[in-house]
Amino acid sequence: MFQTQIIAIPILPFGMVNAHLIRSEAGCVLIDTGIPGSEAKIGKALAEHGLTFRDIKLIVVTHAHTDHAGSAARVRALSGAPILAHRDDADFYSRKEPMTYCTTSWVGKLFLKTPVPHEPYDGFVPDIMMTNGHTVNLLDFGVDGIVRHTGGHTPGSIAVELSSQDMMVGDLIASGILIGGVIRKGRAIRPPFEDDPATVSRELIRMVDGGGKRFHMGHGGPLDVREVLRHAHALAKLAGDPCTSGKCGHQHH
Repeated sequence: MFQTQIIAIPILPFGMVNAHLIRSEAGCVLIDTGIPGSEAKIGKALAEHGLTFRDIKLIVVTHAHTDHAGSAARVRALSGAPILAHRDDADFYSRKEPMTYCTTSWVGKLFLKTPVPHEPYDGFVPDIMMTNGHTVNLLDFGVDGIVRHTGGHTPGSIAVELSSQDMMVGDLIASGILIGGVIRKGRAIRPPFEDDPATVSRELIRMVDGGGKRFHMGHGGPLDVREVLRHAHALAKLAGDPCTSGKCGHQHH
């Protein structure tokens, strides 16, 4: 089908927050949009590859946290591209409901006390709304791959699975120290927030079983299969104590 190139767009230094552009000769798909105000960095990355916002055919938002959805409305306005996201995070995207957080460690608890997770962004309604069991084929947008609901991190988390065996997984997994990046980028960690480790573990193993070879994330990475499997099996041991978004008790506007 289409040959694809994955371009990492650093939103914050050291791989702490990444967006990704999937480029083929038939079109470009943007995966996540960074924190509010990231459109200039996205535009710069496009220009470095001889592209403009108008080359973006689709914006995929993997989940509703502000460091992934923060610039989605603005990038949509600049590009004219539709936003694809999942219905289970829709009330967070529209700002109808406050985002919920289930912390995974002291890092998450510390991070939750900073302004970053709570930074408001322009609310939006996705143009293409996925539902459970629904997959989207990206061939219509010039990219050989599918989008699938992966849950686990937030209720409506989604991932892009490319025929090149590259998996664009948002925050299903992270690497490095603190919120990802900086050092030890090849070592998988849990992100600061995670609703249900059992679901995350199951989805990561499913992607590996389905042929996934390289995992690209919002924080740190990319990671190879061996490290993803090590992390997924470690997560499975936490399955006896899943923390769902409705029971976390960490609700913030």
